[in-house]
Amino acid sequence: MQLTWAERVRVRGSAAFGAEAPLFGALERAGGTVATFYRIPLRALGLSPLTPGQADSPAARPARLGQPLSRVGADHGTATAFAEAWRRHTGAAPWLRDTRPRLYGLGKLTPPDPLPEGRSRVLGEQDLEETAFWCAEFAGAVGEDVRVDVESWASTRYADKRYTLWERPDGAPVSIAGMNPLIGGQIQVDVVYTPARLRGRGYAGAAVAEVSRAALDAGAGDVVLFADLSNPASNALYRRLGYRTLTDWSVYDFPYAAPAAG
Repeated sequence: MQLTWAERVRVRGSAAFGAEAPLFGALERAGGTVATFYRIPLRALGLSPLTPGQADSPAARPARLGQPLSRVGADHGTATAFAEAWRRHTGAAPWLRDTRPRLYGLGKLTPPDPLPEGRSRVLGEQDLEETAFWCAEFAGAVGEDVRVDVESWASTRYADKRYTLWERPDGAPVSIAGMNPLIGGQIQVDVVYTPARLRGRGYAGAAVAEVSRAALDAGAGDVVLFADLSNPASNALYRRLGYRTLTDWSVYDFPYAAPAAG
């Protein structure tokens, strides 16, 4: 996550993220870096794994400087440790979101057998309108309050991905899967969507298998994706394709709390 957002800032420039510049930092101990963080405007503070003892310093410094935080996202242990440290320093009681993402890593890719009827098609620059439509549908389905269309495309998080559609034999598109660029030897599969009326027919499995194979062909040593644990069908699908659990993810929201007197 740190590498992905650092690359987006490098490519787009800080100005693309609004008036508040993205912030990156590191926790150093004994002359070495033991953890990193990023804070992107309108997104959660992101942390690499921390122990409860390490979580106090990253919480204490922004609290001391009066820098507000709206939420934190990380592996469950890290997010919980930071949320507790932030509560101690600010009085803001953390609220754990109901959404429970799980981070998966690809072991041995096992494509669906048999595949559903149809074929895959990689979307290119000439398909921007179609790509934006599908990503807008995905954003709406997962509750992202964001505008996604041709005009806003370059400023969205969807613009730097490669997308593959699964199409029926008559050419009708039925499912989409996307992947981030290769960064640090890793590729994240991100954006998997099938309209509700078309689910349960194997289309998503075929699309994700195609994207996963493309990620491996691109040289990824690690192929990862997030899935919401409240959707047992998608989690079962990814396991059938060869994905294995890496860690559970959590996001805590922080309501504003005035600093304690003194």
